[in-house]
Amino acid sequence: MRDLRAYSKQTLNRLVFGGLILIIIIAEILIYLFYGKSAAISGFICILLGLIPLALIWIFFIGLEWLVKRKPY
Repeated sequence: MRDLRAYSKQTLNRLVFGGLILIIIIAEILIYLFYGKSAAISGFICILLGLIPLALIWIFFIGLEWLVKRKPY
């Protein structure tokens, strides 16, 4: 029998990661087409800086999950 929780977690992670990559690629293409190369580079930097808080929250939740699942002494 499968571990459905692990499967669900893996699927959710893949969907979020794929969605972020898709949004970044489409946004960069549109910025490049409408405003040019320098604006696309600036947009890419801004998108990456905007993702830093999300990455920190994600790392925090991974740490919390580890802390909760850790076996007590």
